[in-house]
Amino acid sequence: MTTEEVLALDQVTFDERGLVPVIAQDAETGDVLMLAWANREALVRTLAERRMVYWSRSRGELWRKGDTSGHVQHLDELRIDCDADVVLARVHQVGAACHTGERTCFFRWLGERAAETRT
Repeated sequence: MTTEEVLALDQVTFDERGLVPVIAQDAETGDVLMLAWANREALVRTLAERRMVYWSRSRGELWRKGDTSGHVQHLDELRIDCDADVVLARVHQVGAACHTGERTCFFRWLGERAAETRT
């Protein structure tokens, strides 16, 4: 059974810092691009601007993806998991998602079996 439900922003479960993890996924390919954090204001701005806005834990401020790099994430839709404590952002990525210049932040393998899985 599939149930679709629309939640209000007040129903998102933020952690003790007022943050929620956001997984950015390419809306066209399904590739996981990155993981970042958002506070309530970041989600409000994301929905209003239709561009991804995150909370930088290291800088302690909002940042709109692509403002300095040009690698913009245009919002397709925001989804929330069953516990309302993780956000999935389906985006249209322009350029690289990772600050290293890679298309996705998940470009490395972990463990000895990594070489076996790539061949």
